[in-house]
Amino acid sequence: MYIENTQVHLPHYWKIAVYMLLYFQNMSIPLITINLVVLNGEKYIRHCLDGILNQTYPKELLEFNILDNGSLDNTASIIENAKFKNQNVKFLKWDLIKSKQNLGMWPGQEELLKYSSGKYVLAMAVDVILDRDFIKNAVEVMEKDPRIGALEAKIYKYELSDLRFTIYDLPKDILDTCGFEIFKSRRVANIGHGQKDGPEYNKEKEIFGVEGAAPFFRRGAMEDIRVDGEFCDHDFFWYGDDLDFAWRMNLFGWKQIFAPSVVAWHDRQTTKSLKKNWLDYILRVPVRRQIPIRKRQLDWRNLRWTIIKNDYTINILRDLPIILGREISVFGYAALFEPKVLLEFPNFLRLLPKMIGKRNEIMKKATVKPEDIRRWFN
Repeated sequence: MYIENTQVHLPHYWKIAVYMLLYFQNMSIPLITINLVVLNGEKYIRHCLDGILNQTYPKELLEFNILDNGSLDNTASIIENAKFKNQNVKFLKWDLIKSKQNLGMWPGQEELLKYSSGKYVLAMAVDVILDRDFIKNAVEVMEKDPRIGALEAKIYKYELSDLRFTIYDLPKDILDTCGFEIFKSRRVANIGHGQKDGPEYNKEKEIFGVEGAAPFFRRGAMEDIRVDGEFCDHDFFWYGDDLDFAWRMNLFGWKQIFAPSVVAWHDRQTTKSLKKNWLDYILRVPVRRQIPIRKRQLDWRNLRWTIIKNDYTINILRDLPIILGREISVFGYAALFEPKVLLEFPNFLRLLPKMIGKRNEIMKKATVKPEDIRRWFN
């Protein structure tokens, strides 16, 4: 694999000044790493960069890493032009790493950890725009409790047509996600997805898991949940990785917090609407057919691998009738409307022994009891 690292650094004396500042402030203002993974994101990258460049958090305490995952469009040149035009923005560093192959979203994020030294890591997708106080408010929440491993922002839905004048004209009405919730059937949904914002989404609280658009991590938690040296499961490649590491964070005793004071916007290209019965499934057939078949296959496969790796046996047995009922429904829907999804079944089986091996390693490290995990199953 070939990776090219294009760097723009502050002069050496600036770094010395920053480290002295941190020392004399007793490290009271932590260094933050922003890691952005992008693939063919030319229509989003300018807006994404604007949100980062406009952060109110001290720029000299921000390091910014971008992995271009083998883009074939103008993404890389747009980034390089933005770096040149914003040389007055004194990030501690701003690195562009170019990969000639697509590493995947979360394996790409893991690659960027090699270039990261922040106490906290913001892992971003390119179709996300940050509120200007995102990092400042996220740090305030994370500093309250050393057992908070990850923070979920209140993320609103936006569309490119919303960006007529400035990124801060974006609406704060329809929610994209407030994190993951999980049900006894092991169905997973984005909290608040597609709903109008309201008082019920204004309370800071612990949640089952952070969603992968813009999670804000404690670096120590990311290192602690590694299995076989991996923060994310590289066999997943894309989709579902966020649920996998969120579940693992629960098992290893890390809190995940929804913080409504931390705000962003996400242009989700697919939807994860709640599905309650067969009619809902059928009504969504035209929508789901617009989703690339490979994504649907990986979503199906990776969710089941996640359950196999992370779910306690006793909890599965307690909810087995509900789980089986959902699995029969999903299989029936796929067989009738999306038979190509089931072509992934041989790959699911082929790597099943490997997933069981990973499960064994996870269970050896797990510190939280089954009943404490079970409280999240609605």
